[in-house]
Amino acid sequence: MGVRLSAVVTTLDNAATLEACLASLRFCDELVLLDSGSTDATLDIARRHGARIASQPFAGYGPQKQAAIDLAEGEWILLLDADESLTDDGRATLLRELDAPRADGYRLPRREWLFWRWPHPATRPNWQLRLFRKARGRMNAVPVHAAPVVEGRVIDLDAPFRHYGEPRLADRVEKVNRYSSGLVEHKRERRVRFIGLRLLVYPPLVFLKLYLGKRYVLNGWAGYFAARTQAFYAFLKYAKLLEATRSPGPGPRA
Repeated sequence: MGVRLSAVVTTLDNAATLEACLASLRFCDELVLLDSGSTDATLDIARRHGARIASQPFAGYGPQKQAAIDLAEGEWILLLDADESLTDDGRATLLRELDAPRADGYRLPRREWLFWRWPHPATRPNWQLRLFRKARGRMNAVPVHAAPVVEGRVIDLDAPFRHYGEPRLADRVEKVNRYSSGLVEHKRERRVRFIGLRLLVYPPLVFLKLYLGKRYVLNGWAGYFAARTQAFYAFLKYAKLLEATRSPGPGPRA
């Protein structure tokens, strides 16, 4: 590999998944880990893998990741969450590409853990921009689902990585409830139009997109649960926004 590659990870109490994440990044020239106050074994795991560790209070999803990126010294950034890991095939493809890069940024296919199983091979992955030239990329300002934005050419690279999602339905429901609440203020500031119509139409479309379009149907009940909870997330986003427009102040007190 003719370039210097920095792997960047942000953490908070991620001991359950961080070992697999950092082990998959051992080939990188640098491991940068920005922690926001872990009290479990997260930092011990990071030290064992030789990561360069920094700490700061959580500043929001996008700003926290950008702060971690700013600490990196490599020309290229590989950005993973602490519950993600690069596959062996993904590593080999990535290394071949960086010998003679064709673009400034790359979208990689993410395979999602579906409660108790990995998806069927024919299930379509989620492509996410995770590899980019540091000088050409920055995190956007989107709350909760912040992502890198690259100035320059961006292409797909078949270098798979895995996402170890929630192992229980209750964990997934708690997460979508928390994330949907985090989006309400952002969407209120944008004055989203046709909220009621979106509330009626968007959730079933999300379910069909995943269950049939991305072939979650091939994964039995796990695929059904995943598609249904994602549709519920779409419902909650617009339901909470509609609720906020109808009752902007605190409710009556007893």
